Amino acid sequence: QVQLVESGGGLVQPGGSLRLSCSASRSIFTDYMLGWYRQAPGKQRELVATVTTGGSTNYADSVKGRFTISRDNARNTVYLQMNSLKPEDTAVYYCKSFVGRSNYWGQGTQVTVSS
Repeated sequence: QVQLVESGGGLVQPGGSLRLSCSASRSIFTDYMLGWYRQAPGKQRELVATVTTGGSTNYADSVKGRFTISRDNARNTVYLQMNSLKPEDTAVYYCKSFVGRSNYWGQGTQVTVSS
């Protein structure tokens, strides 16, 4: 069964950190680009960060210098380390696996940044 399962979300104070994890089926991991996206209430889903099969990364301007995406091919897992969190980072965070016309989404994990 093809699936992506996110974990690690929660409530954190401004300035705090969280690490999100996304465990993927092997068939949609090794040869696929991986990404994290987020969707805040009333807003469209937006790109947060991506990592290629070779490890090259790309970030939205709003998270550059604060978030780090990484992939562990041995564990079929992609991570998003989030530091210096701000209230505007509050959203449901989704993991995506994609190559060509094939793309798969996880169910999402809620991140809330609030004091």
